[in-house]
Amino acid sequence: MPRSKSTTTPAFQLARERYAGLGVNVDRALNALAKIPISLHCWQGDDVGGFENSGNALAGGIAVTGNYPGKARTPDELRMDLEKALSLIPGKHRLNLHAMYGEFGGKRVDRDEIEVAHFKNWITWAKSNSLGLDFNPTCFAHPKASDGFTLSHRDKGIREFWIDHCRRSRDIGAAMGRALGTPCITNVWIPDGFKDTPADRQSPRERLAAALDEVFKKPLSPKHNLDAVEGKLFGIGAESYTVGSHEFYFGYAITRQKLLCLDAGHFHPTESIADKISSVLLYLPEILLHVSRGVRWDSDHVVTFTDDLQAIAREVIACCQNPTGSLGRNRRQDAGDTFHRVHLGLDYFDASINRIAAWVIGTRNLLRALLLALLEPPAISAAELAGDNTTRLALQEESKALPFGAVWDYYCESKGVPLGEAWLAEVKAYEKNVLRKRF
Repeated sequence: MPRSKSTTTPAFQLARERYAGLGVNVDRALNALAKIPISLHCWQGDDVGGFENSGNALAGGIAVTGNYPGKARTPDELRMDLEKALSLIPGKHRLNLHAMYGEFGGKRVDRDEIEVAHFKNWITWAKSNSLGLDFNPTCFAHPKASDGFTLSHRDKGIREFWIDHCRRSRDIGAAMGRALGTPCITNVWIPDGFKDTPADRQSPRERLAAALDEVFKKPLSPKHNLDAVEGKLFGIGAESYTVGSHEFYFGYAITRQKLLCLDAGHFHPTESIADKISSVLLYLPEILLHVSRGVRWDSDHVVTFTDDLQAIAREVIACCQNPTGSLGRNRRQDAGDTFHRVHLGLDYFDASINRIAAWVIGTRNLLRALLLALLEPPAISAAELAGDNTTRLALQEESKALPFGAVWDYYCESKGVPLGEAWLAEVKAYEKNVLRKRF
């Protein structure tokens, strides 16, 4: 059963005392957590459908499984579903939009013709809800991407089409950032690659680099727009060769000073992005993380409270708090203040369960993992600095039994969202009263 307020406050006080005895300032950790926004991905709400009504099926290695009732069919339904999800998640957050989620008034608007006007309702909605917006060009599910190539296509005309689409996406992102007073991250991901072994791996990458240079040619104020590029190990139909690999985009981001997007599901199943964060931050001023969960070959499962998620959150917070690292040179008062260098978003889609619950579960888990990292006893790092690896390991293991759950409950209560599993009852009621009627 959900815990009541009368039991939460005493449990929190005991937890705060326990942490204080280990040198952890719980109030400071909670203040830092409240400053960390998560960018929720709009495409969880409608199975990556969008609102172009073009009849183009998903492609580019993207597939959504399941047919749970009640997916959003219109922008208004999607916004309503997002409001419900956000009401169950503590803190202030953001929304990540794809270009195919514009509102086109029933007209056929091709990707190289999209304008800010097609997203004015999203901007108005975000402003009324005090949300920031992030944006993505949609380089899939289109006839000009039917052979699996876009910005690296050998056909100059097709490349130019996608260059124009990405240019317009950047302009839209900048308009969002300008209107909302917070920079929009416009993240470029493309599906380009070969199913089987290519004869020429270099030429597509040369074309991609040149195309990206054209996309980013127009200077935009970082106060309004931040450019990011996202790599991938492989996709369905591009198992043997992906043009935009991690190595390609790491080099591109460093030489052009763009944000590098590390997606937790875009690497080998045994490879974690946690170990990459500190390395990338040595060479780039800011990075973007797409937090997902890979299962075998598929990268887009709802984020759960796994060891990998905790490792990602721990590395993010450790880098923010490290006084000798690159983040430390820009260190302000606490981890939340230095968090401008690490941007967090979610990227998964599951149509086999309630879609609103998928948002809530994933976002709350990421926030929980960040809180756990913020509550790490400083004696662990101190032992490492002293060369006492035995103590380090012992304290790491003992810290897993610390009462961080009581701190999380208090944080949820302080932000006016349900404790424990109580949020599920609200989702179930919403499903009964709203989602089940969408037929």
